[in-house]
Amino acid sequence: MNNLAHIKSLLKQSVQKSSGAQAVFFKTGPGHYAEHDQFIGVTVPALRKIAKDFSMLTRAEIQNLLESKINEERSLALFILVSQYQKAKNPIKDELYQFYLDNLKHVNNWNLVDASAHLIVGAHLINGDKEILIRLAKSEILWERRISIVSTWYFIRNDSLEWTFKIAELLLGDTHDLIHKAVGWMLREAGKRNEKQLIAFLEQHAQIMPRTMLRYAIEKFPEQRRKNYLIRRKA
Repeated sequence: MNNLAHIKSLLKQSVQKSSGAQAVFFKTGPGHYAEHDQFIGVTVPALRKIAKDFSMLTRAEIQNLLESKINEERSLALFILVSQYQKAKNPIKDELYQFYLDNLKHVNNWNLVDASAHLIVGAHLINGDKEILIRLAKSEILWERRISIVSTWYFIRNDSLEWTFKIAELLLGDTHDLIHKAVGWMLREAGKRNEKQLIAFLEQHAQIMPRTMLRYAIEKFPEQRRKNYLIRRKA
């Protein structure tokens, strides 16, 4: 049995969740953001175990999984790609980063973005030219915009906050709830590292921030301070 056939067999054996429940959770209904997606009901821990066992897949095999309509197969491909990137040295890191960029159209649900963007794009750009994040933030594609902000999570973990606030500012006017949540989440994470910088950003932008974005950003603040920001947002 070849690697891909073995993997697909293991995935079928690992089904635990109701695919119907996942479909509702990930909004796969007609007209929803993940209308394109299919789930079979494999948990993330099970996917990570399979990824560990098949960490040496070729790029062609990873490509095959990325092109699948099944979310778990794309998730598995990204877990393997992240693992390979973390273990690689240059110039292989450069190749894997470019491979990820070449396949952005397959990183097309929030769970896929959140499991990979910061660990490949963020990790690759932390000491380099970050202008691609601006292009992604201005993209018409929802998932590319989410990648732009979630990628900065790697910067935050390394106490570099400038680009989180820069991309957050670019996305203030975004109309999609998944962007509001992601931006608020990253702002909250940045605030854990430097609350003064988060407060400075909020003082400038809180009144115009989408409510969900603001609520996520201030989640760790004391209750009265949260209320004060929300009152200002209403005003």
